[in-house]
Amino acid sequence: MGRGRAKAKQTKVARQLKYSTPHTDFDSLQRELSGSGDSARRPDPLDEWLDEDEWRRA
Repeated sequence: MGRGRAKAKQTKVARQLKYSTPHTDFDSLQRELSGSGDSARRPDPLDEWLDEDEWRRA
């Protein structure tokens, strides 16, 4: 008892997800998947960890 409202909400959200057509930026997706653009300019996260661990080696 008391589950009717929650189930109705879940059904509504599921229906919105199923039938909605969100805008997809295919140009941005292409750049991300090809490795060009901003991702090429980002530093390697492992380099940051190496710099932080320098104090331990001294």
